[in-house]
Amino acid sequence: MIKENNKTCAIIGSGIAGIGASIRMRNMGYKVTVFEANSFPGGKLSQESIKGYRFDFGPSVFTMPHYVDELFELSGKNPREYFNYIHLNPVYRYFFEDGTVLDSYHGKKEYARQMAAKTKDSEETILKYLDNTEEVYHLTADVFLYNSLHKFKNYFTKSFAKGILNFGKIGAFETMNQANEKAFTDKKLVQIFNRYSTYNGSSPYLAPATLNVIPHLEIIEGAYYPIGGIYAITQSLVQLAKDIGVTFQFSSPVKEIVVEDKKAVGIKTATQTYKFDKIISNSDVYNTYTNLLPNEDKPEKTLRQPKSSSAVIFYWGIKNDFKQLGLHNILFSENYPEEFNHVVEKKSIYHDPTIYINITSKHTPTDAPPGCENWFTMINVPNNSGQDWDKLVADARENMIEKISRILKTDIRPLIECELLLDPRVVEQRTSSAFGAIYGNASNNKFAAFMRHPNFSKKIKNLYFCGGSVHPGPSMPLCLLSAKITTSMIKD
Repeated sequence: MIKENNKTCAIIGSGIAGIGASIRMRNMGYKVTVFEANSFPGGKLSQESIKGYRFDFGPSVFTMPHYVDELFELSGKNPREYFNYIHLNPVYRYFFEDGTVLDSYHGKKEYARQMAAKTKDSEETILKYLDNTEEVYHLTADVFLYNSLHKFKNYFTKSFAKGILNFGKIGAFETMNQANEKAFTDKKLVQIFNRYSTYNGSSPYLAPATLNVIPHLEIIEGAYYPIGGIYAITQSLVQLAKDIGVTFQFSSPVKEIVVEDKKAVGIKTATQTYKFDKIISNSDVYNTYTNLLPNEDKPEKTLRQPKSSSAVIFYWGIKNDFKQLGLHNILFSENYPEEFNHVVEKKSIYHDPTIYINITSKHTPTDAPPGCENWFTMINVPNNSGQDWDKLVADARENMIEKISRILKTDIRPLIECELLLDPRVVEQRTSSAFGAIYGNASNNKFAAFMRHPNFSKKIKNLYFCGGSVHPGPSMPLCLLSAKITTSMIKD
């Protein structure tokens, strides 16, 4: 039973962090209203359908499901009555130009056994690497993920002291690629583990080796598939929020956060001004300051930080059933350094990009017509800095079709029945992500974790932030953790 406190909270944006924050604030007794610019919830976690094909439009890898379940349990609900998920094993299927196909399995021993069978490195070498990622995760999680880095009191905890005493172990002073090249003989394994830098839109040749903890969540903790697709998470959480009394106003973009005497007191839409006791912005922090706080001092240093990469995604309805593909597939570039050089330095797209293909119809057959598949076909690209995207996208499409056809030994061009497109321009317009940068600021230096904007305003009272552009960072689990950190601050 929720104990009402007669206070009000506005949440700007219904991304997964905004929805999570709304549920937590409602459980604290606040009357909560979520303002969403789109006619649908979810932010990046949305969906589209065309000609009998359904596509998840956002993140596609689901890890740490207990953070979703936690919101239901907090609300006194059984999460299994709202949504369910299955465990994936294998998780990924990796394709290389020489014909090698490697499956990524859950569990350290099984992963090491399977990879050692087809690469030059031994089970012992792979296990040692995975043991190290697990140790670094446990050394850093409490410091970087579960608490604010911007509250002085958090620097006087046992977990922080433990992290500082073991700072030399977390790889802050070398890059992901340097650490991976030292760990493995086989270049394929180096490339596989370098790939995890893309989970936060960074380059393995620049990002600190600390980020090599990311595969821990997938390989050791496990990856899952929500029944009905990733958008089922959005749908179930919105239903939960409504069931406990959260109000949603769709097609209601916020125009301004009202500030009086350095205190956030309300929000303005195109038609009305509303008063609120607390305001949480789930909008990109850059756009929050630029568009919603036009008359307030801005954290210029944070806003000037280099932005992450973006994506070009073709959502293809494919008139065929490819048995050699799984749910998650990676077709690797032959020149990974040059691919990232194009994205980060040249602000362009390499002619031989690494391609990710997600096919939810493998587990949800109704996502495509019988005998067909729904392909979420993605490459990493730079954020929008004024490039000729029409040409870049057209060229990328041809290169992607040629590469996929070559690796699958089937011309896929005549099999493409329908197509939707997402590029950095669409990302920016659809999700209010500054410059179309999917992951907020990039993590291409060892201090990036400390440079993310805090979950609160240091200058405006009662104004808070959650989502992938603030601490602790992008991805579904981290966004849900940002909502938890933010609302815990309000509760305290």
